[in-house]
Amino acid sequence: MSSTDPRDTIASIDTQILDLLRERCRAMMENTVSNPNPDWASTLASIDHVVDRSVQSGSGNEDSNAAVPDSEVQRNILRHVASACWRATRPGTYAFLGPPDSYSHLAALAYFGDAANLLPVSSIGAVFDAVGRGDCAGGIVPIENSTDGRVVDTFGRLSKGEVSITGEVQLAIHHQLLAMCDRDSITEVHSKPQAISQCRVWLANNLPHAKLIECSSTAAAAKLAATQTGIAAIASEAAGRRHGLRVIGANIEDNRDNVTRFAVLGHEQPASTGQDKTTLLFQVAHQPGALADVMGIFKRHELNLTWIESFPQPGTKNEYFFVVEFPGHCQDVAIAKAIEDLQTATHHTHVLGSYGRAARVES
Repeated sequence: MSSTDPRDTIASIDTQILDLLRERCRAMMENTVSNPNPDWASTLASIDHVVDRSVQSGSGNEDSNAAVPDSEVQRNILRHVASACWRATRPGTYAFLGPPDSYSHLAALAYFGDAANLLPVSSIGAVFDAVGRGDCAGGIVPIENSTDGRVVDTFGRLSKGEVSITGEVQLAIHHQLLAMCDRDSITEVHSKPQAISQCRVWLANNLPHAKLIECSSTAAAAKLAATQTGIAAIASEAAGRRHGLRVIGANIEDNRDNVTRFAVLGHEQPASTGQDKTTLLFQVAHQPGALADVMGIFKRHELNLTWIESFPQPGTKNEYFFVVEFPGHCQDVAIAKAIEDLQTATHHTHVLGSYGRAARVES
C-alpha cells in the first residue's frame, strides 16, 4: 500500500492557490464593470473584515498540530495577493519619498503591498505634484512623528486642497546603526536630521566622539556607509540588507514607542468602514473668541478631537489655519451637520479626508 508523497500534496495545493489567484483577478476585472472607480482603501477594509471574521470563527484551527499563521501574517498574505491582482487589473503607480528602503518606502509597501508599482521621488512636494497632476494614482507622505512632531512640509501642501487623504499608515520606526566596521572604528555617523534626533541619547552614550553628519535620507546614508570604512549610518534594517551592512547597534531609537504616521494621498473618497477618522482643516477670523466658538461646535456635536495643530497661513501675517482629527466619517450624520456649522463659523473649512483608522505596523 503506497502513501501519497507529501511533496505531491504540497504541489497540488500550490496549483489550487494559483488557480484561485487567477480566479480572483477575473473577479476584480468583472467588478470594474459595475464599479469603474474602485478604491484601494475599500480593498484593505475588506481584507481586515475577512481576517477578523476568520479569527473569530477559528477557521483553519481544527488541526491543533498545524502551524496556522497568526492574524497579522494572514493579513499580510492577503494584502500581497490583493496587491498583485490590483496591479494586474488596474495598472497604476504610487509615489513615495525615496530612495528605496527609506521609511516612506516601508510605509508604502505596508499599505500598497509588495507587488505595487512604487515610484521614489525626491521630496514631499514631489509626491503631491505627482498625485495632483495625475502622473501617479496615489502617494504616501509622512505627517507626524511621535518624537519630532508634525511634518510641516506635508501640511503646507495639504492646505492647498490639491489632493485628499485616503488612508494612513502607523509605522513603528526602528533605527539600526549600520556599518562595515566594528563600533570602535566608527568616526562618523550619517543620517537624515530626524533620525539623528531620535537617537541622540544612544549616540551620546555609545559613540560620544563620533561626528554626526546630516544627509538627505536614511537610505542615502546606508549607501554611503557601504563604501567607506569608519562611516556608520542610521537607517532601516532593509537598507542594511540591500547594501550588505552589519547591524552594529539594533533598535537604537531613544523612544521605544517611536512611530511615524503617514498619510496616503489620492483623489477618491473612501467609503465608510465603521472604523474611520476624519481630518479637517479650517481657518478662523483673527479675533478674540473665534477659536473658542469653533471648539464649541465640536463639543455640541459630541466630536472627540484626537489631534489639533495650528500652522501659519502662507503669504499672510498673523493668520493661521488649524488641522483637527476626530473619529468618524464625513458622511456620518453628526459629522456632516458639524461641518455645515463650521462652514458658517469659519473663513474656510475643508475636509482633508475621511478614511479607515490604521493599526500600528513594524518597520
